[in-house]
Amino acid sequence: MNKKVALSSGSSMAFYFVLYLFSVSTIVCNCQVTEFISIDCGGSGNYTDLKTGLAWISDNGIMNNGKPTIVQNPTGNWMQYQTRRDFPVENKKYCYTVNTKERRRYLVRATFLYGELGDEDAYPKFDLYVDATKWSTVTILDASRVYVKEIIIRAPSSSVDVCICCATTGSPFISTLELRPLNLSMYATDFEDNFFLEVAARVNFGAPSKDVVRYPDDPYDRIWESDLDKRQNYLVGVAPGTIRINTSKNIDVRTREYPPVKVMQTAVVGTEAVLSYRLNLEDFPANARAYAYFAEIEDLEANETRKFKLSLPNVPDYSNAVVNIAENANGSYTLYEPSYMNVTLDFVLSFSFVKTRDSTRGPLLNAIEISKYLKIASKSDAQDVSVLNALRNMSAETDWTKEGGDPCVPARWDWVTCASTAPPRITKIALSGKNLKGQIPPEINNMEQLTELWLDGNFLTGQLPDMSNLVNLKIMHLENNKLNGSLPEYLTSLPNLQELDLQNNSFSGKMPPGLLNGKVHINYEANPGLHKGSRKREHFELVLGISIAVLAVLLVLVLGSLLLHHRRRNMSPQKTEEQGHSLRASTKPSTAYSVSRGWHLTDEGISYYISLSELEEATKFFSKKIGKGSFGTVYYGQMKDGKEVAVKIMADSSSHLTQQFVTEVSLLSRIHHRNLVPLIGYCEEEHQRILVYEYMHNGTLRDHIHGSVNQKKLDWLARLRVAEDAAKGLEYLHTGCNPSIIHRDVKTSNILLDINMRAKVSDFGLSRQAEDDLTHISSVARGTVGYLDPEYYANQQLTEKSDVYSFGVVLLELTSGKKPVSSEDFGSELNIVHWARSLIRKGDVTSVVDPYLIGNAKIESIWRVAEVAIQCVEQRSVSRPRMQEVILAIQEAAKIEKGTDDDTQKLASGTSGYKAQSSRKTLLTSFLEIGSPDVSNGCLLPSAR
Repeated sequence: MNKKVALSSGSSMAFYFVLYLFSVSTIVCNCQVTEFISIDCGGSGNYTDLKTGLAWISDNGIMNNGKPTIVQNPTGNWMQYQTRRDFPVENKKYCYTVNTKERRRYLVRATFLYGELGDEDAYPKFDLYVDATKWSTVTILDASRVYVKEIIIRAPSSSVDVCICCATTGSPFISTLELRPLNLSMYATDFEDNFFLEVAARVNFGAPSKDVVRYPDDPYDRIWESDLDKRQNYLVGVAPGTIRINTSKNIDVRTREYPPVKVMQTAVVGTEAVLSYRLNLEDFPANARAYAYFAEIEDLEANETRKFKLSLPNVPDYSNAVVNIAENANGSYTLYEPSYMNVTLDFVLSFSFVKTRDSTRGPLLNAIEISKYLKIASKSDAQDVSVLNALRNMSAETDWTKEGGDPCVPARWDWVTCASTAPPRITKIALSGKNLKGQIPPEINNMEQLTELWLDGNFLTGQLPDMSNLVNLKIMHLENNKLNGSLPEYLTSLPNLQELDLQNNSFSGKMPPGLLNGKVHINYEANPGLHKGSRKREHFELVLGISIAVLAVLLVLVLGSLLLHHRRRNMSPQKTEEQGHSLRASTKPSTAYSVSRGWHLTDEGISYYISLSELEEATKFFSKKIGKGSFGTVYYGQMKDGKEVAVKIMADSSSHLTQQFVTEVSLLSRIHHRNLVPLIGYCEEEHQRILVYEYMHNGTLRDHIHGSVNQKKLDWLARLRVAEDAAKGLEYLHTGCNPSIIHRDVKTSNILLDINMRAKVSDFGLSRQAEDDLTHISSVARGTVGYLDPEYYANQQLTEKSDVYSFGVVLLELTSGKKPVSSEDFGSELNIVHWARSLIRKGDVTSVVDPYLIGNAKIESIWRVAEVAIQCVEQRSVSRPRMQEVILAIQEAAKIEKGTDDDTQKLASGTSGYKAQSSRKTLLTSFLEIGSPDVSNGCLLPSAR
């Protein structure tokens, strides 16, 4: 049956290729398809996909958690995307267990299609795990897009768990889960004992359409994305003169990875001597395994050659390796597959192939494939897990026995506690009243890290097993069971045992004397056959204990009385009077004006009051104007102690602005962060409302971007540092304050620079604490043209994501050097957002960049900031990132610009016999065979083969 499906579905291939395929890979096309696992998550029944001929099964009975949900506006007519399975938003994991053959390699694929947002507040963002290893973070930004996550594993056991966990927004979900066995040595690496391969890109160049290539064209059902679908791969930067070619002839693909013939039958060619592309690699920089696929599919004349090599922009040529496809592959229409087992790649991969001088044809490329090395995390100790599974088997089918995945990672089972070790160890088992039946598993003696064992209130029988190895055990509850036999002597030798409850069982015999020395709190009532020896001795011990306790109480009372009498004699009347003065109310000046209107600042907890006369002296009667704030003029001043200050005077003394003044004072006096301008003091005299801030010597960010042409420009790293500082200040307002605070007027003139050029966010005059509810919505609409959230115009509400939008405009200003609104700069687009968005989505970031930065900054770093800026200014707030995510993006850009990354450096460090490659090196580092890298301490040293 499967063989028929493969033959009929492959009609687009030449018939002789079908014969060839079956002759070299009978296992792949026949037996292997029967091993495919295709789970339709949330589906109602089993069916066969008419497009691929593959059988799909519902996850009903496989997954007992969550609920099936019908997808609104699913993509195309793929049946597996008509539904999804949604899971609760809680700190638990939900795992699918799929059977595998140990040490065989598999492609594991999970897909996610959300559909319309509906009544939800935000699209989902959650984590995806395979066993205990974090596979990826799934972030939904486009409702109609199918997000595909793929990982290549060598199965560590007879099954693997794929788990959804830890949602930060929205409800976690999954659409499909697929398992595809691979053949022979496909995707074998020297590091598979320690690393999985997370697929980052698999691109089919020269594809005839945007459709992907997969089974049956690829017998292993890999998904090859079209280079025409830029949304999926962000493929931009195509060189002029790039053309698409194809052939119907068969291609010999008998190489290590067996790519599909259909993919090799298309290619792109650089007719003007250059092929260049750029794509983003999610979760990079990182160490990667990369393949380039070359097959000569044009008939060259005898005097024609096709030779090319790698070229990187702004980087000297460091490799003399030349690709000659026909020569390297030993003929035309034969695949040449250079592999790069360990190279360091950036978040942005820019690569070019350039024709050599002695070549008559331009460079050619059929496909690329890039995977990130993913360090395999330790699963919980196998001996601990075997005991937990034995305990689960001792109870009837109940919910607590059905928790899947690893007991500890990424979220622990409800009834265990784990230690953060490698591997994780179980420290507590809590199964009180869980209907356990049978004997305590003897393997429990292997759980050396166990500190608490709660098995009370069950139906346990038999004698206590040997638990002498549980040297860390502190608490053991076995009461209310049916245990019998004598108490083993080893209980007296457990060094940390503090509490032992045995009541209401059938234990018998004599109590071990070591349990009666008072070190262990023991309860053994209602065990009729259990005794502890002579009654006379018991009576004597009781009387002695009571006598000692009474004497101790009397001694404490006597000592307490003596100490109290001594303290009273030493306390003089003078000291008492001084203490009374120290507790009196503050002497801060007040005014009838503030009291009559209910705005007196004493109620706000303000402690630093500065008189008007002091401020007049400090500012020389307000003679030096340095700016204009949101509600008044700002003057320079210098206090008597030499401290420089900025003094802001409220221009209007109306009741509304007075309340605004109190709001700002109360906020700033309670908020302290290195990236927020600190409030030094305030004044309210003679109808004046004055705020005193720390003076920021280098003015506003606006001054440095849009100021005098003679002013020194900020370089790119300085701009990134300013952006990161300001983002951290806003992030603190959003998440570090309770309730959170919305700034409302984020702009370059409200980002100030201190003497060290470190940025601080200012001007909370328009700020207000967010409403104390789930929406964190504020109803007062304020802001500045060019920075204001467009969603406000629809709902008249500002949220934390409104600040994110405004900060996105700031990032575009930093990148472009242009003002937010300018008909001169943007023409009919009018504002920076529309102008930058249209260019960046076309892949033309160069036209956005400040000319001063061209040649003085790495374009990959600028790309990272431009992309997160465009995400910040998305029309809908749910599609915008949080400030924490913006900070991470800015930090990534800084690492790219500096050419260093701590994690990458750690991966790249190994034995001294190898030289770490630059983090800028991309697809083709060399064509040389070199030794296998060292993987001690989980580190990979870059290499190629």
